[in-house]
Amino acid sequence: MTVTTIPLSDPDISMAELDAVGDVLRSPRLSGGPVVEAFEAAFARYVGRRHAVAVASGTLGLQLALAVYGIGPAQEVVASSYSWRETAHAIALAGATPVFADIDYWAGTLVPDKVAARIGPKTRAIVAGNTNGHPAPWQPLRALAARHGLVLIEDSTEAIGSVYQGAPVGSFGDCAVFDFSEPSPLTCGEGGMVVTDDEDIAAALRGRRSRRPAERGSVVIGAAPCHQAGMSDIAAALGLAQLARIDAILAKRKRVERWYFEHVKSFEGIKDPYVAPEVQEAHWLLYLVHLGTRFTRSSRDAILDDLQTERIEAAAFCHPLHVQRHYLDLGYRRGNFLVAEKLGDRAVALPFHTHLSEEQVAFIVSTMKDAATNVGAGSAIYL
Repeated sequence: MTVTTIPLSDPDISMAELDAVGDVLRSPRLSGGPVVEAFEAAFARYVGRRHAVAVASGTLGLQLALAVYGIGPAQEVVASSYSWRETAHAIALAGATPVFADIDYWAGTLVPDKVAARIGPKTRAIVAGNTNGHPAPWQPLRALAARHGLVLIEDSTEAIGSVYQGAPVGSFGDCAVFDFSEPSPLTCGEGGMVVTDDEDIAAALRGRRSRRPAERGSVVIGAAPCHQAGMSDIAAALGLAQLARIDAILAKRKRVERWYFEHVKSFEGIKDPYVAPEVQEAHWLLYLVHLGTRFTRSSRDAILDDLQTERIEAAAFCHPLHVQRHYLDLGYRRGNFLVAEKLGDRAVALPFHTHLSEEQVAFIVSTMKDAATNVGAGSAIYL
């Protein structure tokens, strides 16, 4: 990547992060230790949960969560096909069968009635995501899970800082999973966090995650294998420093969001970014543009090529899971979930990070508008 490229994401790193990592590098411990524990405690306070368990990634966090709830082979988990595949793959990695349900067009999140239609005798859990930062409808999902006796797992890998009905994301499921890889606003290279209010679940998560050096000789703890899926003190130091600045980071991203909307207004048929009435705050993972129905998947790809030619890094936001090769073996085919497919064909993720200038945002929007015209589809897009 050349210096003139506008990247899709670019972490907000200050001297606070550099100093924090430097302190760990000068310490006698780089692997998981006291800094990880401090990060866990601070993150639990941030989301209002009793316990937080740091892990190597959001995928491993979800896999461990499924394991401690006893969910595995011959059992089913209802989830969205419109999801970050690396996290959703945890269901298959746990040995369970993913049962997909369709989504709301504007929010991109699971629709409770569509989830209810997919619940069967083998269903043990619902994994619902706060898609691109927009909270899922947690109140009806919570009621649905309670009615059927299901575990409700909150996938918050895309949504740190968002608020639903006065409470932060991460506080609604029996447990919730976060991820700190790019393009998350809180980035520590790689890593994640599982949060819960259940002390027994937290203890089980830690037991399956990794062993402390003092536990190496324990016959009891050694009776069950662990995944060695912990976080290093280096990554935790970066995450802890980022967490201390997260409100400022999110505020700067909101400024970039406002610039985008001001420049996108020139597009025909533009709408405000959708935020459901029960959502007080939505912090986007990436800046999404939904192309209008006159666009095809091939015209979307042509627009991405034009942006790349101008050294603007953009991407198709999601390739629905049910049309990916691994899940075709489960009998899924294109046409099963029309809303997810429609968004998958037409949602474009544009660069979104704190280092963007208003001039760069104007250039990105202008380039995309020209690209939309070049493919012969006009300029109708929807945020």
